[in-house]
Amino acid sequence: MSSTPRYRAIADDLTQKIKSGHYRAGEALPAQRELSASYGVTMMTLRQALQVLSGEGLIVQRAGRGTYVTQASAEYPLDTLRSLGDDLRRQGYPLRTEVLSAAIRQAPRSLTRLLDDAPSDRRAFRLARVRHLLGRPAVHQISWIVEPYASAIKGIDFTETPLYTALADVGARVHRATERVRPALLTALVAVRLQHPAGSPVFVSERATYDDQGALVVMDHATILGEWMEIRAERKATDLSLHWVSQR
Repeated sequence: MSSTPRYRAIADDLTQKIKSGHYRAGEALPAQRELSASYGVTMMTLRQALQVLSGEGLIVQRAGRGTYVTQASAEYPLDTLRSLGDDLRRQGYPLRTEVLSAAIRQAPRSLTRLLDDAPSDRRAFRLARVRHLLGRPAVHQISWIVEPYASAIKGIDFTETPLYTALADVGARVHRATERVRPALLTALVAVRLQHPAGSPVFVSERATYDDQGALVVMDHATILGEWMEIRAERKATDLSLHWVSQR
């Protein structure tokens, strides 16, 4: 027999249905009497489950009108080495990756600055993709992968295979990363990719990932629609350092 309280199991089931898009943002949930009957529980048990969802920001209860699903807001934790895609999958969000381009190209200056003694004609693998959450484009991401990994992964289908899985399969041992996340406004070019108005608030993440020898493996640049993401960090004495910098 499961030790999970019935209200918690109902809350988990409703959470999964919201994150999978069964109940969409702005949509009303079925009436409480209908839900309690479908789960075979009392109204009190159902209301306990709804309180859990309300506390997690997944629903809002409007007096006399019903219970509505709020806009999805996935977490972007700063205290792991997982990729953005892996973090979203772990939170239960259905994620689809659309590959815009994947090719060996001349490395941009922003990448060569991170490499020791890099020649001006240094080449790397450029992977551009859009992440779709709940069927809508939410993240535009460009990753630059350096050699020897660039040539080893250039033929992989990244609509199905996560980048960091592919890197691990060819021997990359990710050890640490530096990341800067800043607020910005959506540029016209990326607005087309994300099908969202230019000038909308976004987060821009710039991340450099290194192997266990201190060599750069990947440089990532991600534009995340502000309405889709909230950034969270678990603060500990030694594990995480946050630096606040004036943008003026």
